[in-house]
Amino acid sequence: MDDNAKPGTIELDSLAGAFVRHLAVERNASPHTLRNYRDALLEFTRRHHELHGRAPRWDSVTRDDLRLYLRRLGRAELGRASIALRFSALRTFYRWLMREGHAGSSPVRGLSMPKPEKRLPRFVPETDVPRLLAAPMADWKRRQDQSKPGKEPDASPFLRDAAMLELFYSSGLRISEICGLTFERVDLADRVVRALGKGRKERDVPFGRPALDALERYWGAVGHPRASGVPVFLAHRDGLDPVGPRDVQRRLKQYLEIAGLDPSLTPHKLRHSFATHLLDHGADLRAVQELLGHAHLKTTEVYTHVSIARLKQVYDDSHPRA
Repeated sequence: MDDNAKPGTIELDSLAGAFVRHLAVERNASPHTLRNYRDALLEFTRRHHELHGRAPRWDSVTRDDLRLYLRRLGRAELGRASIALRFSALRTFYRWLMREGHAGSSPVRGLSMPKPEKRLPRFVPETDVPRLLAAPMADWKRRQDQSKPGKEPDASPFLRDAAMLELFYSSGLRISEICGLTFERVDLADRVVRALGKGRKERDVPFGRPALDALERYWGAVGHPRASGVPVFLAHRDGLDPVGPRDVQRRLKQYLEIAGLDPSLTPHKLRHSFATHLLDHGADLRAVQELLGHAHLKTTEVYTHVSIARLKQVYDDSHPRA
């Protein structure tokens, strides 16, 4: 990067760029993660340039530099979660710099951070799930009823979305895992998918009969090749490109509205729903951790708070002396 570059034209330098490529290629980071980490490094670079008139030299950034950056973020009234996300990116970047021999130490280490706000994951209530899962075909039926003869809508995108929602809720996969799923990773006989998660870690996740039936209906409608390397969920019936995360998010918003649910819920909230409903029905926390592909049990423990909060609400609503 040119040290004399204007803030508006600042881009990642070679080291930061190499780190982002490392995340994409070697750690199989999701597009969402790549965007967040890239934006965090760009923002720090821009603010460093504003203060010092040059790009940061990563091996000479000090803890005081980061404390100043932290104060500036606070004055910008960013939420604690947003600040923590930026420093998480810097912390991971410095671990990579040290491992690659580009820095001798990490200025992020030992830096006091604002305590994160405690927020419970949002999820779809169990009683509302059937309406959401039925929404794609309800939408197709509505469009079919409103169409002119000979111009009926193609059912395949709606069958695909119905199968995708069933698999989301049945398996708790991440959106990147759903969009990246290929045919050979689905064991139809045992109803198990081999998910490729963060850090390219594989895990086997079972899924239910309704999801299998929905997959079979979708594949039958589009003439799915059922061959190794072919995406499970196709962007178009006449091609072999995988459906993309943004398209999934857009269509989920549409189905949430049809089902009368909060349209701001994301595909990740279906993952929250999967975990919460398992725990509500007595699943073991470590089993849920393994199904979700969490590296640490602490990440999964947040769902126990959701279940406990729900039980307290039931108690308050039902017990005569609550």
